[in-house]
Amino acid sequence: MSVGLAIVGFGWRTARFCVPARQTCRSEFTKRKMGEIRLPRHMFLWCLSAIYMFAFASVYVQIPGLYGNEGVLPARWQLRVSGKSVVEQLKDFPTLLWFGPRLGLDTQQCMELLSLTGTLLSLMTLALPVLRDCRVFLVLWILYLSLYQVGQVFLYFQWDNLLLETGFLAILIAPMKMPWSSKVRLHDNVTFWLVRWLLFRLMFASGVVKLTSRCPTWWGLTALTYHYETQCIPTPLAWFAHQLPVWFQKLSVVGTFVIEIAVPFMFFSPIRRHRLIAFYLQVLLQVFIVLSGNYNFFNILTITLCLSLLDDQHVNFWLRRPTPKTESTLFQTLFSGLALMLEIGTYAVLGYWTVKYFDLQVDWEKKSVSSKTAFTYFEFNGFLKTVTVPSIWIGVLSLTWEIISSMFKCACVRGVLWRLWSTIQWAVMAAATVSMFAISLVPYTYIEYDAHSNLWPGIRTAFEVTDRYQLVNSYGLFRRMTGVGGRPEVVIEGSMDRNTWTEIEFMYKPGNMSAAPPVVTPHQPRLDWQMWFAALGPHTQSPWFSSLLHRLLQGKRDVIRLIQTDESQYPFSKQPPAYLRAHRYKYWFSEPKEDGSYPQRWWRRVYVEEFYPMVHLGDSYLEQMLVQHGLKDKAPPRRSSKAWLPQLLRRVGERAREIPAPLLLWTLFSSAATVCLLNSLLSRAHHQQHEPLQNKHADKQRAERTDSKVTEEEKKHEEQKEEDEKEQEENATSEEEQEEEIEEEENTEDMEEDSLRKRK
Repeated sequence: MSVGLAIVGFGWRTARFCVPARQTCRSEFTKRKMGEIRLPRHMFLWCLSAIYMFAFASVYVQIPGLYGNEGVLPARWQLRVSGKSVVEQLKDFPTLLWFGPRLGLDTQQCMELLSLTGTLLSLMTLALPVLRDCRVFLVLWILYLSLYQVGQVFLYFQWDNLLLETGFLAILIAPMKMPWSSKVRLHDNVTFWLVRWLLFRLMFASGVVKLTSRCPTWWGLTALTYHYETQCIPTPLAWFAHQLPVWFQKLSVVGTFVIEIAVPFMFFSPIRRHRLIAFYLQVLLQVFIVLSGNYNFFNILTITLCLSLLDDQHVNFWLRRPTPKTESTLFQTLFSGLALMLEIGTYAVLGYWTVKYFDLQVDWEKKSVSSKTAFTYFEFNGFLKTVTVPSIWIGVLSLTWEIISSMFKCACVRGVLWRLWSTIQWAVMAAATVSMFAISLVPYTYIEYDAHSNLWPGIRTAFEVTDRYQLVNSYGLFRRMTGVGGRPEVVIEGSMDRNTWTEIEFMYKPGNMSAAPPVVTPHQPRLDWQMWFAALGPHTQSPWFSSLLHRLLQGKRDVIRLIQTDESQYPFSKQPPAYLRAHRYKYWFSEPKEDGSYPQRWWRRVYVEEFYPMVHLGDSYLEQMLVQHGLKDKAPPRRSSKAWLPQLLRRVGERAREIPAPLLLWTLFSSAATVCLLNSLLSRAHHQQHEPLQNKHADKQRAERTDSKVTEEEKKHEEQKEEDEKEQEENATSEEEQEEEIEEEENTEDMEEDSLRKRK
């Protein structure tokens, strides 16, 4: 099937070039027609600006509690003072935090400055199109990388890696608009292709690891019967999704496998409708995840990557803009029909394989669909060995086509200098794209051992050199389904006298059984997320938990704000608890009542065991844990400076952290989106205001041209009329002369006849 699609794509594109060279350069390369990605590229950069703003602002409000001098994991511990120069320190540990002391800032204040700068810069980029420049995206990428380097366990999530990789690709994709903007960017299809390749790696690997992990819930198609209640922070809709019948949950898992494993190969199909169908299927999956779970900016970022499957024609279809219709040749018509046949054949084969390998059967009496995996683990491994290397070659062929197409576009640019400049741009961007594709093969082939071991050693070396910058990464979401026997949850309790214990309730994670699940997207409460991971094992696997209890016993305000933004909701806001302990519970969603009515509580729980023993300040066990994991303060933090910059950062932080983080993020986004909308409306009004003047000027020019043409025609008509009159006069004169000559001849003949009579 892939070979057939490649042949059709080659034939179709050959047909498009089987026209005269001059017509090809004008109609295929310089006009915006099918296959152009100018509008999807603008949408991609706009969405990425919003995601950067969400990420920076979300981290900013949590820095004092997570990384502050009195936080859970102070970031200053990551920056070891040495006698090396700044350049050497940047090579070993690439972060701008090394420059903090030169600005009179400690590590916490420097992190706040970087995150606040990233928030404001991305907010301006979101609102102003002129700032969507490659150098601006370079600054945003450097800022987030600097935070990532010291983020430790709270920033080591796959979506943070995905944002860094996508952000680096945006540097290659974004134009250079300041101080001038080049309208000739014929390499955009080449660099934008890397986004499609990243989307393929993300989705295909996420589907494959679910089966290679041998998780029984994924193999038994029952994963979603546990997922909705065991995910980190569910939404209220997750409770309703959990009540769906089992057969529907299993069918949903089948659909997930199809969308994540089979559909990504359609990303590189030469048939346009294949890519559009793949786009809508991927977006549909992400929308369902957003509705049922709080996964911060991850799903929004994945949808942003899906924009690489679109083109200008489809975006114009969304905007109800008319698209020019082109006349197709007989050759193009034949290949269009063949492409349609292959398209339908692809859907038929995909449906047949789905029914066969998941044993789908419709039960009309019960109105349900039964399903089960009809293949083994070893058969799937054989499939993986079969498709991994061909998938790489499909990527090679697709990228080669984009590079060659862009090269032909550069060759058709008018003007020697412009053609030379376009060719240089094409060569540089093509080389960068090929390099990024090559090093991405290392993490991509982690899913299959043989393909990974057969990679060229030079590619491995290049990956090792660039690995610290997170240019390319491996992905695999929801590898195993946790909480099969119940959702494990850690509940911290505090007491003043060791007799009366009060639970410390977090804002977002489940605790209070009567509290409804929150909606916090796109904010990520990183402490709540790590509490979810900590509950999966003993507390020794989460060393930061000992530091959390230590800070709560000390009554550190910044850490308390991670638990409750409104300190009045914190049970020990007036005085820190004298004792703390932690227990592990198992939570389940409550079931509907027999009459179908909703229960009063969202959750039900059962006590399991002690998670952390009772401790107090100076407790030997707590001190031992802190020393063992290197979490004990060895030196007091430096005193805060009274300079204007640290004071400004402190005041801004106090005001910003009084607002709930999700509300703050959506307020910033709404403000920037409003500015962007007003700017668009003003530009449209300005265009409509000047359009009549332009039309009037054009009409005047056309009228002048018409008048000049009419005047010239009148002059020609008068000249022609004069010539005709002269010709008529000449003709009349010549006729009179001819008549006179005839009369003279007749008179002469009469005289001759009279003379002859007289002689006779």
